[in-house]
Amino acid sequence: MSTALIDSRPTGPKPLTEGTQSRGILIALWAFVVIPFAALIAAVPVAWGGWLSWVDVGVTAFWYVLAGLGITVGYHRYFTHGSFKAKRWLRVALAVSGSLAVQGDIIQWVADHRRHHAFSDLEGDPHSPWRFGASLGGLTKGLFHAHVGWLFGRELSNRERFAPDLLADPDIRRISKLFPLLAVTSVLGPALMGGLLTWSWQGALTALFWAGLVRISLLHHVTWSINSVCHVYGERPFMMRHGDRAANFWPLALVSFGESWHNLHHADPTSARHGVLRGQIDISARVIWLFEKVGAAWDVRWPKPERIAAKLAKPADQPAT
Repeated sequence: MSTALIDSRPTGPKPLTEGTQSRGILIALWAFVVIPFAALIAAVPVAWGGWLSWVDVGVTAFWYVLAGLGITVGYHRYFTHGSFKAKRWLRVALAVSGSLAVQGDIIQWVADHRRHHAFSDLEGDPHSPWRFGASLGGLTKGLFHAHVGWLFGRELSNRERFAPDLLADPDIRRISKLFPLLAVTSVLGPALMGGLLTWSWQGALTALFWAGLVRISLLHHVTWSINSVCHVYGERPFMMRHGDRAANFWPLALVSFGESWHNLHHADPTSARHGVLRGQIDISARVIWLFEKVGAAWDVRWPKPERIAAKLAKPADQPAT
């Protein structure tokens, strides 16, 4: 009987997805996409009207860097690709700071991104801009899909298939469950900070607007541009597998903390540094270097010169933009 039961179990890899998002998550998603974006649109007239102080600038920069590096160093290079090993306190800190970017709970984010790499720009990629073809209309539709459209009505990437290591980690499971609270903290924390620094309700409200809503939306669109713009426009100096069209887009290098050197990342996903060529600033890599220097990170997968040289593409190997 036991043998028959074992033999009757399904074999093979787990499915790519595990169902659609709940209505509650969709409502929250709409709120955290639309409301900060509305604030981003209103930012210019609000600033012109004098509702932007140096305190707002400083608080916004603090939260942008904290959450942005949480995404790039934490969610992406550490948790998704294992570019280095980290002490427990750093592991927890990176998971929490990445959650403050309000881009989804850590386990689902990692599962989606690992699935993206497994099927980059091919069928199965959750957010390829080439999904609807290479015509002008198809690419326009595809860019919107890759940028933000894929988040709505999507099939959730199977976490047991793509992120079993995180599911097995008690600390990460706990932080994943705390994501709603961390998202609220990311919105209201700047208001508290601004209010305390200025000791005024006006300081709290302007910090809520700039360092809460505007900062969240700006970081959203910078991160999403790596999925959309950096798979259509830019340079491709490194060889990738057939079909993968990841490219470098230098205008986003500083605000993305080095993530827009996307071509090398897809050519060598576990590399701790994405900007490896002359003049390619990679702030995230420098932060990892600092963690390594103080002993919080080790076994960092720094790119080796011979590996970089071997991956450089010949002109004939590079797909057209």
